[in-house]
Amino acid sequence: MKAAVPIAPVLGLALLASAIGLVEAGEAKQPPNIVLFLADDLGYADLACTGHPYAKTPVLDRLASEGAKFTQHYATGTTCCPSRTGIMTGRHPASYAKYPAEHGYSGRTTITDLLKAHGYATGHFGKWHMGRETTPGTYGIEEIIVKGKSQDAPGRDDDLVSDAIQFIEEHAKEPFYVNIWGHSTHYPVRNYPELAKQLGDIPFNRADFTDNIQGKFDESKAIHADLKESMRQYLADVYSIDKNMGRVLEALDRLGIAGNTIVVFSSDQGPAPVKLASKDGREFSEHMLGYAGKLRGGKHEQLEGGVRVPFIIRWPGHVKAGRVDDQSVTSFMDWLPTLCAIAGIKQLPEGLDGEDVSDIWLGKPRERRTTLFWRASSPKGRTSLRQGHWKFHESDTGPLLYDLSRDEGEKRNVAAQFPQVVKELSATADAWRSTLPKEYDKGKKKPKDQKRRRQTGR
Repeated sequence: MKAAVPIAPVLGLALLASAIGLVEAGEAKQPPNIVLFLADDLGYADLACTGHPYAKTPVLDRLASEGAKFTQHYATGTTCCPSRTGIMTGRHPASYAKYPAEHGYSGRTTITDLLKAHGYATGHFGKWHMGRETTPGTYGIEEIIVKGKSQDAPGRDDDLVSDAIQFIEEHAKEPFYVNIWGHSTHYPVRNYPELAKQLGDIPFNRADFTDNIQGKFDESKAIHADLKESMRQYLADVYSIDKNMGRVLEALDRLGIAGNTIVVFSSDQGPAPVKLASKDGREFSEHMLGYAGKLRGGKHEQLEGGVRVPFIIRWPGHVKAGRVDDQSVTSFMDWLPTLCAIAGIKQLPEGLDGEDVSDIWLGKPRERRTTLFWRASSPKGRTSLRQGHWKFHESDTGPLLYDLSRDEGEKRNVAAQFPQVVKELSATADAWRSTLPKEYDKGKKKPKDQKRRRQTGR
């Protein structure tokens, strides 16, 4: 059993519950179901509705038209485990002295703990990266299937999505929360031929893409000469994500629960690089052509392309259809407090690093109250932060400062022009770093996802 975590009250829940329709005529209504479909290493601009010139994502485009798209949403880390840590606990991954992929969350309360205690059925399907323990009840999750690539299906996430749909069907008459965490677009991208055939032919012209991906094109071409085919293979993987999202939405419609279900689609961080060092010194991989559009950087980097991710939310009757919020800055650090506010959970764990952004989800753009930080779990890690329209990075060559209101691509370092801003943000970074562990325990090599492990506590 996990140790109890101190909790503090959340203010204004009665007003919020009334605003979102959880209270009607003096009686509580069933809180909404919650589906989080998280892609792996999907780039900020890998969808048609986020700017890719060739991607075929009709389902996700429709989801955005039926809900809201947030253009300034952030992952909490630059790799898989740190991003999932922020989602599940609302705490910065660098605040954990023991690396969660190996050790778990060290007794801290998760969003699934809180929702399970509030009457939700809870399930998790796909990628894990949250410690070695996956028995029923871990983090309050009743059913856990840690699963890798599908064995006999065109899309590598087809099987885990089938399991998630079965869970939704079994719990359609009660509030439920489900993580659907896929593998598509993660290395290696090697699709079944049938999937690429379903996608069909695509055009390819390097001039249709920003300068930020041209170096990746050169690296990919050195490994696999046919760039058009590499792009087709990558976009086939994106297409499989879209098809699986369609299967989930069809199930919600068939069960008659789409109107009371919050569906969120996003990615855990930016697109993976082409070149990665392996144990035997090889470099790979062909087809890794994830796209961050106008944003510079990708996975493993704290630049915008590494941490800004697509974020689409649909909640009929609550989230206005077709809305694009390009003003508000939101983060997966906000996931726990926001869902608790919506579900009517009156107490939260202390020390959260995010904030309740349910008002933003419901159509009221505003300035962010809390600073966003990124840093690797290492005493030598460099801190990056976002505060207002400023993005600040520590670096070996000195501070880097970007005005994102004018330079989302982080191409013009204006640190010399704004020394006072640099001084203030450096002090903010120093103060935050002083709260972090002085040493980190990464533990043994993290376990690989198992092909299939179905466990239930019901």
